[in-house]
Amino acid sequence: MVGIRLGTVTRLILASQSPARTKLLTEAGIQHDVLVSDVDEDAVQAKYGVTDAHDTALLLARAKAEAVAALPEAEGALVIGCDSVFEFDGESHGKPYTAEVARERMLRMSGSQGVLHTGHWLVDCRDTADGADDDAAGNETPEGTGATVGAVSSAEVHFAEMSRQDIDAYVATGEPLHCAGSFTIDGLGGAFIRKVNGDPHAVVGLSISTLRDLLVHANVGITELWDTDEQ
Repeated sequence: MVGIRLGTVTRLILASQSPARTKLLTEAGIQHDVLVSDVDEDAVQAKYGVTDAHDTALLLARAKAEAVAALPEAEGALVIGCDSVFEFDGESHGKPYTAEVARERMLRMSGSQGVLHTGHWLVDCRDTADGADDDAAGNETPEGTGATVGAVSSAEVHFAEMSRQDIDAYVATGEPLHCAGSFTIDGLGGAFIRKVNGDPHAVVGLSISTLRDLLVHANVGITELWDTDEQ
């Protein structure tokens, strides 16, 4: 999907296989492609050592964005990478992967609260002023800034009291196994979230307002990415 505005082309690539993130962008009217990185999250964290949940989210988002930005398919595009880490009781929680881990976490989270940190990293892969040129159709291609910038959007998530039966039923659906913190807000898990203090989009996994702020560094307005033909 390519956005065309006044003879220029602005292309956004989401460096994530998360269906929730691409759905969020689509529902926000933001045109994008998806190109998944092969980043080994455990290896990245091992390389840089132990960090807190906030910094880990940013570190992994950067690793994913830069890995995709290095691919030939990203040439001439903007790349946004994201990663979410849940902070609870002073611990960092990524995806649980197993039912046992998800169940144990949710039993502890019942009636309590934690903070979901979503890291965002934007890389401008367009040619800078020295390398910009016209495309094959004679349209002037937009100049890149060479920006590589990031930010974290965090939100405090308050959970309702959950019975063991509720938790077992939720874990049995498989939904929480591949979600940071073992829960979603935009799926079945939303039934167990009492309130959110902060940007709810950050809990989904990508803050639209944070993306808008990062795009400023690439001299791109978010309205340039709107798919107005679909509205």
